[in-house]
Amino acid sequence: MREFTVPAMATAPKVGGLADALYDHAAEDPDRVALARKDADGRWRDVTAGEFRDQVLALAKGLLAQGVRFGDRVALMSRTRYEWTLFDFALWSIGAQPVPVYPTSSAEQVHWMLHDAGVSAAIVEHEDHAMTVGSVVDRLPQLGRLWQLDAGAEAELTAAGAHLGDEVVHRHRMALTPDTVATVIYTSGTTGRPKGCVLTHANFMAEADNIVQRYEPVFHSRPDDEASTLLFLPLAHVFGRMVEVAAVRGRVKLGHQPDLSATALLPDLAAFRPSFILAVPYIFEKVFAAARRKAEAEGRLGPFEKAVEVAVRHAEATEHKAFGTGPGPGASLRVQHQFFDRLVYAKLRQALGGRCRHAMSGGSAMERRLGLFFDGAGMRIFEGYGLTESTAAATANPPEQTRFGTVGLPIPGTTVRIAEDGEVWLHGGQVFEGYLNDPGSTGRTLHDGWLATGDLGSLDEDGYLTLTGRKKEVLVTSGGKTVSPAALEERVRAHPLVAQCLVVGNDRPYVSALVTLDPEAVGHWLAMRQKPQLGPNDLVRDPDLETEIRRAVVAANTRVSQAESIRTFRILAAQFTEEHGMLTPSLKLRRKAIEKAYAVEIDALYRA
Repeated sequence: MREFTVPAMATAPKVGGLADALYDHAAEDPDRVALARKDADGRWRDVTAGEFRDQVLALAKGLLAQGVRFGDRVALMSRTRYEWTLFDFALWSIGAQPVPVYPTSSAEQVHWMLHDAGVSAAIVEHEDHAMTVGSVVDRLPQLGRLWQLDAGAEAELTAAGAHLGDEVVHRHRMALTPDTVATVIYTSGTTGRPKGCVLTHANFMAEADNIVQRYEPVFHSRPDDEASTLLFLPLAHVFGRMVEVAAVRGRVKLGHQPDLSATALLPDLAAFRPSFILAVPYIFEKVFAAARRKAEAEGRLGPFEKAVEVAVRHAEATEHKAFGTGPGPGASLRVQHQFFDRLVYAKLRQALGGRCRHAMSGGSAMERRLGLFFDGAGMRIFEGYGLTESTAAATANPPEQTRFGTVGLPIPGTTVRIAEDGEVWLHGGQVFEGYLNDPGSTGRTLHDGWLATGDLGSLDEDGYLTLTGRKKEVLVTSGGKTVSPAALEERVRAHPLVAQCLVVGNDRPYVSALVTLDPEAVGHWLAMRQKPQLGPNDLVRDPDLETEIRRAVVAANTRVSQAESIRTFRILAAQFTEEHGMLTPSLKLRRKAIEKAYAVEIDALYRA
């Protein structure tokens, strides 16, 4: 057993709840820009701390007038948008508990979560969501109210509470204590029915306040500029929710973007110009892949690949210097780096708004080389790790000593322990209270305040955590070889043409893989080789494409022993999607569902 602790930097509040910060900030400096909101014409408009306070207060009065009470649970089903944050803080102002629901959830998933949480009211984004809730409302006897954002819910509730005095809200707010339940967030459910994680105001305070204290300097592109971030993570996920809370508590200007497509996100990044961003590795992979395709289309792939190599070498040399194991980039490397900064790196940073110099990444593993490239290109990505049960991040790489390929040190106030079987255990103020209505699962997960994560990992001599896989996902071949699929899958996915990879081999003689393709990357690949645009079924049989994917598999196999290596693979004509039940809303693979859906293809991999 091995463990590592980083002492807390923030003092845990003894009174109050999450909404207090916005009221305090508005009283201290009502004219400070706190958020930005898009108007009807799509232009960003600043919202001051005083304006935000007034909107939250008016909405809180409306909720009270419409029957929402202290301790009530209210579902929120929407994409990431300004109104979500408005409703979160309005509900917290009166001691109610928001229950986030992914906007892509099916009717049965919605029914399970709303029934399990016992919600008394629901806020949805648009008519489709209202119809989803409506289709199961007859099985939700406790659900009494439904509001729709796109049908004027904010104005309707504001008008409904106009006759109430502000003191009515403040009386509710003053009754809150840090150990009051703030929210119930349902897990993605990769292996079964989602479980409701009960998170308190204290959990979010411990998480957000320690992160703000530790990382506040990197929220700025320069020491004297305004800290701002554009939130495009789903607010139904704990990562996005933590960002929302930390931005308000840390006085970071916050904007919202509901659409992750490049055509929607890139113009908003350019207009909003965040000083830092928070994302999942998928976003950074897409940015890199798009830049590479653009360079190849313009006949500049050679210089681009050279720029990548220089960035990686520069970042590695900088990393060695930070840990005292090297002198840093040499003169020749610095000259090459300066040259490519003007030619390549500056354009990449400009695509992210131009001001962004730092980012935080979580949700899944990032390939070390990708992190090194972005660092060498002038944007350091701090990779971290956490769960819904730990109110998002439990570890993160520190600014001054980032060890790429790891998920960093415990955040302040957190201890990481590696159990005898290699499982990662966590302890700290952000660890949840337990699962709603599920004492059995709580007992299996919490042990005297320690959270047994189900993830496997190791701590190095400096306390940096490296993840190696999930306990439930470890494969055991018929020959008795234990294989952790995550590292292999991550390496295969590093190839530009690969969208997803699922490694299989449990109780089989060897390890195989199912591979899906990135349509945009494949379209570009075909065009650059002057090949006809093939249909999916013809495409997967293209010998040149198979050769490309084989290269990705061979590269992945260099990281493992022969017994653990991928012997054969199958390219699939369609991607794994959430709509078909193969991905969670946070884009994690539902392994059992995929293996069941592709049982014939998997069996074929093992026929002689």
